[in-house]
Amino acid sequence: MTRKQLENQIKKTVAAQLGTELDLSRLDVTVPGDSRFGDYATNAAMVFAAQLGRPPREVAAELAEALQAAIDDIETAEVAGPGFINVTLSGRAMTQAAQAALGYRPELYRGQKVVAEYSDPNPFKPLHAGHLYTTLVGDTVARLLELAGADVVRVTYGGDVGLHVARAMWAIIRFLNGENPEAMAKVPAGERPQWLGQRYVEGTSAYEDDEAARAEIILMNKRVYELHASGDRDSPFAQLYWMGRTWSYDYFPEFYAQLGVRAFDRTIPESEVTPLGIQTVREQLKAGVYEESDGAVVFRGEQYGLHTRVFINSQGLPTYEAKDVGLLLTKWQDYAFDRSIVITANEQEQYMAVMLKSVEQFAPEPARRSRHLTHGTVKLAGGVKMSSRKGNIVGAFDILEAATAAARSIVPASTHETVLAAVKYAFLKQRIGGDIIYDPKESVSLEGSSGPYLQYAHARARSILAKSPAVDARQLVDLDAAERPVAAKIAEYADVVQRAAEELMPHHVAGYLYELAQVFNRFYESSRVIGDARQPQRLVLVGLYADVLAAGLGLLGIAASERL
Repeated sequence: MTRKQLENQIKKTVAAQLGTELDLSRLDVTVPGDSRFGDYATNAAMVFAAQLGRPPREVAAELAEALQAAIDDIETAEVAGPGFINVTLSGRAMTQAAQAALGYRPELYRGQKVVAEYSDPNPFKPLHAGHLYTTLVGDTVARLLELAGADVVRVTYGGDVGLHVARAMWAIIRFLNGENPEAMAKVPAGERPQWLGQRYVEGTSAYEDDEAARAEIILMNKRVYELHASGDRDSPFAQLYWMGRTWSYDYFPEFYAQLGVRAFDRTIPESEVTPLGIQTVREQLKAGVYEESDGAVVFRGEQYGLHTRVFINSQGLPTYEAKDVGLLLTKWQDYAFDRSIVITANEQEQYMAVMLKSVEQFAPEPARRSRHLTHGTVKLAGGVKMSSRKGNIVGAFDILEAATAAARSIVPASTHETVLAAVKYAFLKQRIGGDIIYDPKESVSLEGSSGPYLQYAHARARSILAKSPAVDARQLVDLDAAERPVAAKIAEYADVVQRAAEELMPHHVAGYLYELAQVFNRFYESSRVIGDARQPQRLVLVGLYADVLAAGLGLLGIAASERL
């Protein structure tokens, strides 16, 4: 029995006992922090006592008796404190809950089409730690959606037009002493992503520090849009552009493969959606959704508690806002999604709110079905912050290299699998939204809340099973005092994935896995498994523990190691 299932049964009992006019949404069922207070606790008596005009403990005593009589799986229901009711399940119910936890699937998104957009690296720019973070988080959010029944379309979106491209192109031409595609083609294949990233840094510095260069880059930005509009692939300028774009798009799948994340179903470049965005904004300008201001086209968000943003600038070029209008409508036209999830940095929160509010005025369904998840800045322990503008960024591979060095300082033979586990868990154990402080040494520790620690915990459980005879799961029919906390924690997995999928917050899974490993370790240190009179039952419990640990790690995209 999951927490949610128990909650539903408690609500039925409360309604039958106290009256159906009560607002049952106020009733909570929680898991106590200490198993001495039962498996679950409910505030039912406390929230309804005032409405009934009765003392909370009196109501609690009545409900405790009713719950124990009405729900077969409850062994005891006891009043505690000011009127809480602590519920303990029967041994049979707990074993069944533990055995059923692994197969639990939330039905939250059953039959829904969900477009999940994340990662979003831009051609011509370096991959920074933010790309690493949103890729890993997005991959796990997509896995949670799929677990909960959704048909997920994984999408990544990148800026192959815009000022960042113009900055890189300006620096490329300057570096090559002219529009010289033959010279650019000589850059060794293994150096191309870094070469492009360096040109971007040079172009950005020039744009910010040199007025003449800034003017040239602004003109070059227009040339890139004109190149797309004309279909030019043959001019020297076009050859430089398409070569750099191809290098980037060839590299991104290599990046994802190294991270061990699932492949994207579709990559959508800005150039693909820009025409639709411009067309739509201009059409809605005539309809009064947008308005002209000093030669630009803007949306006035103040009437909605937001702010004004430019969608087409005074040069007639689209901003990110217009492009995102085209992106949202493209996803809507192509997938008719039930939900669209977009994961970006916090700094885009207000920008996205304005864009969605503008679309809501003429296409309410895609706007209202979209949800924007935002995250903070990725920093290395010590306060280093990323900034791709001047080149002093925390790069995606800087994080991986730091993790590799830290892991090998502990275990020289540490594998890439271990490094990925360290980084993924370090990111995913933190709630999406705040800044992420990455500490390489902490992330690879085998003694704390880390990915390698959980891999080791799984491998140790598998080693116990490998040295033991096979057992029949049906042998677990009861629990002794030492076994019950492990079974209860295993059973909690169903509630954890339910909550993680509801909130789209992977940290619930990450935190639970660490707690599960700790509960098992306390059991294993104090209770013999092999050679104990209850060996068959305890081996079943070890197997359930290992299976749930592996499943949870899999949701986080972390490989469950089989050997110590």
